[in-house]
Order: sequence, then C-alpha cells, then structure tokens
Amino acid sequence: MAKMIFVNLPVADVEKSVVFYKALGFEQNMQFSQAGQAASMVWSDTIVIMLLSHDFFSGFLPSAKTIADTRSTTEAMICLSFDSREAVDAVTEAAARAGGKADVRDKQDMGFMYGRAFEDLDGHIYEPMFMDMDAAATAMAGEHPAA
Repeated sequence: MAKMIFVNLPVADVEKSVVFYKALGFEQNMQFSQAGQAASMVWSDTIVIMLLSHDFFSGFLPSAKTIADTRSTTEAMICLSFDSREAVDAVTEAAARAGGKADVRDKQDMGFMYGRAFEDLDGHIYEPMFMDMDAAATAMAGEHPAA
C-alpha cells in the first residue's frame, strides 16, 4: 500500500464543507463518509482531507485537549501543489466564490515559486503553490554552493 496522508479537520457543518471542497476539485469518497458526521474528500491517490463534525472530531482527542478556534488561532497551514500559476489563482478564486476567504496573506512570488493562501469555511488555511523545479534548482544552486 502506498504511504498516504489523511488530514482530519473539525468543521462546523460537514455538508456545507463538502460543497466547498468539491468546488475546489476534491472528490468525495462516499465509502468513508457519513452524513452529518464525516466526509472523506480525496485530493489525490495519497492525500485525503477528512471533514469531521466537531462532536465526531472531539471523540478522537485526548481528554485534556479542545478544538482550536481557527478564526483566531492557526493550528496548521496545508500546502497543496499545482501544475501552474494559473491553477494556483484558479483554486484560490474558487475558494472565494465558494464562501472561503482568499488571499489571507500577501501573494508570494519568488520567480521559481508562486503561492497564495486562502481559508476554508472554518478558517483552516490552505497554501496552493506552484514551483518550477528547474528554476528552483538553479536559484538554490547559487545560494548553496557545493562543499
């Protein structure tokens, strides 16, 4: 089995979040979804976002922990790679149209790497990015000379 990443996110409304994530290009895996409780949103063969109601998510937490208020606290920033700058712009704009908040920080353009940031309906931060690997290697070679 390939190594996979499952990002578990607490959300206020699973169904509204499903609509949001579908607008970004995620596909719902119904086999691992339960109305009102959990939705498995597939990004790729190895990356899945699990949207969990607060009650359901809380059942997995150690007793001394609570769910972070992502409107005022950042628990993580999830970076997703794209094949072009245009795709980065498209997903960020799709997030805004679907009810999220686009450009929660300044765009980052380093020439070889381009990124933006948006929040989902619950304030979870995503950083879509594009990197030209050849240009990055050239840029990094100048900063890190061989020993």
